[in-house]
Amino acid sequence: MWLLVAVLLGIIAWLMVARRRSFGLKGQPAPQQNDPAAAERERIYQDLHDDLGAKLLQLIHSAENPQQADLARAVMQDLRDVVSRSRRPPAPLLQLLGEIEAEARQRLAAVNAELVWEQEAELADVALDQTQTLHLIRIGREAISNALRHGGAHWLRVRAFRANTELLLEITDDGSYRPAQIGEGRGTATMRERASALQGDIRWDQGTLGGTKVLLRAAVFERRVPHPIR
Repeated sequence: MWLLVAVLLGIIAWLMVARRRSFGLKGQPAPQQNDPAAAERERIYQDLHDDLGAKLLQLIHSAENPQQADLARAVMQDLRDVVSRSRRPPAPLLQLLGEIEAEARQRLAAVNAELVWEQEAELADVALDQTQTLHLIRIGREAISNALRHGGAHWLRVRAFRANTELLLEITDDGSYRPAQIGEGRGTATMRERASALQGDIRWDQGTLGGTKVLLRAAVFERRVPHPIR
């Protein structure tokens, strides 16, 4: 199973590079009007999505344990993001947080882990552009993946609140805290890149229950020039 997942991840990485090249400088889809090549690329992406998606569903149902199923499920969601990013409309912040919460609850329930979601009651809603939407979703997903796969977490708390012009997203788990290994992988490096693209930063620290605390700061309450989607 792991070999097949690795192959699928490689294909998704290739799709991400190819998709990035077809986007304009500000992360928006490059013009495709009367462009047969662009239309053919979209058809290929969709065909790959259908084929790989079916294989990932098989992996989910045949997984030997909940952790393997979660890995396949997260890869499938990444694949959907890659294929649909040019068609996904910008989302308001509160709607996006609702999507992140729903996905987190589904993933944690599948591995018998508990989610505690704490969101500021008066958190202001704000329109996010397509780039901000995707960066926030991918950071949240990667943080949860790290907690489940590497930290062995059984409990996860997510806090979302505002500090001046920044959204603070804090993700704390009760798994193992390994400070020497944080930041060594490609996943955490990409999270830093995404945080920077959100005009913010991300850091890792020891959580109150001995696990890891991830704190993202993203300047979403102030209109700025968007960075390209990665």
